[in-house]
Amino acid sequence: MHWLVLILAGTLEAVWATALAASDGFRRPRPTALFAVSLVLSMVGLAWAMTALPTGTAYAVWVGIGAVGTVLLAVVRGEERLGAARAALLLVLVACVAGLKVVA
Repeated sequence: MHWLVLILAGTLEAVWATALAASDGFRRPRPTALFAVSLVLSMVGLAWAMTALPTGTAYAVWVGIGAVGTVLLAVVRGEERLGAARAALLLVLVACVAGLKVVA
């Protein structure tokens, strides 16, 4: 259950990072509200997951999921391009996150 919560918290990290960029310096209310809610839920999920998982592992997995998710959201929204090299590097990052799960 802790791993599932950690994965959800990492996904919410991608949401709050994307909403933060969309908030235009906190001038747009909806993205600002989405940022605030997803940030709190992401942190609560990370904190809870850390009650059973090693801190370094939990944090690395959370950041990795958030980073990959943020890039993928930007690609889907047409804000960034996903070339072959970038896709390969993201796959390596996903493999590292999965590897941390395997050895934890």
